[in-house]
Amino acid sequence: MNKEDLKAISSQVRRDIVRMVSAVKSGHPGGSLGCADFLTYLYFEVMNDNSSNFTMDALNEDVFFLSNGHISPVWYSVLARKGYFPVSELATFRKISSRLQGHPSTDKNLEGVRMASGSLGQGLSVAVGTAQTKKLNEDTSIVYTLHGDGELQEGQIWEAAMYAAANKVDNLIATIDFNGRQIDGDVEDVLSLGSLSEKWQAFGWEVLEMDGHNFENIHSTMTEAKNKVGHGKPVVIIMSTEMGMGVDFMMGTHKWHGVAPNDEQLSSALSQLKETLGDY
Repeated sequence: MNKEDLKAISSQVRRDIVRMVSAVKSGHPGGSLGCADFLTYLYFEVMNDNSSNFTMDALNEDVFFLSNGHISPVWYSVLARKGYFPVSELATFRKISSRLQGHPSTDKNLEGVRMASGSLGQGLSVAVGTAQTKKLNEDTSIVYTLHGDGELQEGQIWEAAMYAAANKVDNLIATIDFNGRQIDGDVEDVLSLGSLSEKWQAFGWEVLEMDGHNFENIHSTMTEAKNKVGHGKPVVIIMSTEMGMGVDFMMGTHKWHGVAPNDEQLSSALSQLKETLGDY
């Protein structure tokens, strides 16, 4: 796809996000909007996956784990737009008995989801185990995972990071959504992370940095990341994003981390986001 095609998908994904959370008056639009470009590119340009024949074991397929599960709206939208399940199912988001719960779960067999997430800090451990399993099976596919920057305040992340480097889990590419904000305020004020690049380097990872809203930069960085696979080290990408990207009143603040827009705010948001693929 060219850049304009990708922009068209991510614009529709952002429309899906704000409509989903507004409809049920709950959800997490801020981080979801910020990761729309990255997940669009990952699923439509990078991953070797099979949306028409989903299996939990993902043999000979690339795998993605969403560790910061509260941004499920963006993931659900991308999965639906990629063809994992009907786009119309997005209308069931967060409703009773829906497969699209506020945090992803596996109990209702939602295509595309291979782990329940929402308890922050766990996704990297699962990804490392999956990556090791693929190596044992001589499966050359890649495991991808996404984390919030505030999530890195969880100790389990660093246990998994240390383990992955020590065991040369080099078929793993982790991405950090570095928007600088979490539910209680700026990450720097809640619990400073210091220099993330120096931390990950010290833990033995290959470290790249990326602009999460620039498709040319996403392309070059993801290409470089894939070229580093198989060379003895896991790879981490520190991705700079803006929480609430695409909706002016949601940007520049942490306040839309977990707050749904009302009808008037929804109308304003949709006026800023082009409908490109048709609303569900």
